[in-house]
Amino acid sequence: MNTLQPVEEIKQIQEGNILMPKGFKASGAHAGLRYSKKDIGIIYTETAASSAAVYTQNVVQAAPINVTKDSIAVTGKLHGIVVNSACANACTGEQGLKDAIEMRKLAAQKFGLEDHSFAVASTGVIGEFMEMDKIKNGIDLLEPTDTAEAAEDFGTAILTTDIVTKSCGYETFIDGKCVKMGGAAKGSGMIHPNMATMLGFITTDAVIEPNDLQEALSSITNDTFNQITVDGDCSTNDMVLVLANGAARNEPLTNTHPEWSVFLELLKQTSENLAKQIAKDGEGATKLIEVNVHGMNSKQDSQMMAKTIVGSNLVKTAAFGADANWGRIIAAMGRSGVGFQPEQTTISFGEIIVLKDGEPIQFSEEDAKAYLENESIIINVYLKDGNESGTAWGCDLTYDYVKINGSYRS
Repeated sequence: MNTLQPVEEIKQIQEGNILMPKGFKASGAHAGLRYSKKDIGIIYTETAASSAAVYTQNVVQAAPINVTKDSIAVTGKLHGIVVNSACANACTGEQGLKDAIEMRKLAAQKFGLEDHSFAVASTGVIGEFMEMDKIKNGIDLLEPTDTAEAAEDFGTAILTTDIVTKSCGYETFIDGKCVKMGGAAKGSGMIHPNMATMLGFITTDAVIEPNDLQEALSSITNDTFNQITVDGDCSTNDMVLVLANGAARNEPLTNTHPEWSVFLELLKQTSENLAKQIAKDGEGATKLIEVNVHGMNSKQDSQMMAKTIVGSNLVKTAAFGADANWGRIIAAMGRSGVGFQPEQTTISFGEIIVLKDGEPIQFSEEDAKAYLENESIIINVYLKDGNESGTAWGCDLTYDYVKINGSYRS
């Protein structure tokens, strides 16, 4: 596979969003599933879009995932997705499947399309049935437009315990055509993906066939969405869906296209941006933690170790307390399932080295504490077993995490 293009090939657009690519519209409304907040949203493109998705690998999968898989399987193309918050429609049996199918049908009928033209996603409480009268009324209220306000309405409608909406936008040139990509996501708790855990939606106006789009998405998922963790729990509903409607009119992208690597980098940067926003907005979180592991025999081992460190409750609580307790880091490394040589391990908080070649060294506790009080923290681990590196993202563990999850249904 081609290597990814340098960062300078891709331009991030400030305040970019899901509607930045040509031809996409969105809307969000209050259907009454939640007390007052918007709770149903839609993304729509008049031109059928090539579609690709990755899903949670939790054995328990919610009805909307099955319905979305069925929709994509028909032609590989969609006109959009309808999403609700407040109710996950998971572990709801035959009735839950019927409700997800009905939700898809209602969205498609709104635009005079066949049922399989839409995907479905739900997020919220597990084990509760959908209030379909409210879903129907909510879909009736949705009026997609291509404004920044519409993008924000959609982003708000898909939130659960999230504090902020999550969006981004990028652009690049392929075949001399400006190709844009936008993203929106939700995710705050129950984030520990093993394919993609959260709801993430990415739009692009690139020309690409469904199979090629799926190849692209699958190739970057392990380096982005799969490298975030908030609390170690893998959810039942979560997916990342990419829609490409071809409005940019570039030559069709395949893995033999001379600028295939540019598209991969565009998708990677969009996905990584959304993934980091999710990690930063973990339930009760005050800090984004990035862990970089260098010098391993394989990328997979590097990623596994990085994710074990950033997912350690002891590391997370130390980050919350701004405590430079590097012992918790090397302990997490030791239980990561990855072999390494402890006596050749170097650890730093940012540029502050606290362990060098397996030996503790003197460092300023005051400087380390000041660094760990930042909103973004980088932990670096250096080994001498190989040339591969891996990165993972997470957040600190705070008192508020327990408060939020102790009263999630109330």
